[in-house]
Amino acid sequence: MKEKFTTLTSRCIPLQRENVDTDQIIPARFLKATSKQGFGDNLFRDWRYDGNGKPIASFVLNNPDYSGSVLVAGKNFGSGSSREHAAWAIAGYGFKVVVSSYFADIFKNNALNNCVLPVVVSEKFLASLFKSIEADNTSTVTVDLNAQTITNNATGEKESFDINLYKKNCLLNGFDDIDFLLSKKSDIEGFEHNHSK
Repeated sequence: MKEKFTTLTSRCIPLQRENVDTDQIIPARFLKATSKQGFGDNLFRDWRYDGNGKPIASFVLNNPDYSGSVLVAGKNFGSGSSREHAAWAIAGYGFKVVVSSYFADIFKNNALNNCVLPVVVSEKFLASLFKSIEADNTSTVTVDLNAQTITNNATGEKESFDINLYKKNCLLNGFDDIDFLLSKKSDIEGFEHNHSK
């Protein structure tokens, strides 16, 4: 069982870059591990650190003015290869939500499978959100999964977002795919009992 996702209000970390691919999210040299542990340490590794392993001060994840469990990214986030490790890195860093105007389909599904909610918003809403964060780094968003809405609390702007109903149910209940099947154990056993006669 994972932590249930219902409503989240959080500050945001703005990544104002478009076409961020999975190799930028987690470079290929870190893909040898088979456990999800430690991937958050290497999220955006080549943007966060120089060749000597020293933090690059200009990169937003190294800026102490920004914090939160919501990553606000530019259009076309998660393109490139199908590596699930990219979602592992996002989740491992502590992000619960990624907001963008467009996600690559495979990344979107990988994120949902790792309890990270990808929220697709209009380009207008995204631009307004970036503007709010730039004006005040303490601005927050509220994501209501049950209502499927995201609100820019600085402006009051609200948009609805789509999500697969099965994945929504899993997030609301803190289920991964195995947990979901286990939650249906009595139903499955009842069905087998009734149809084995």
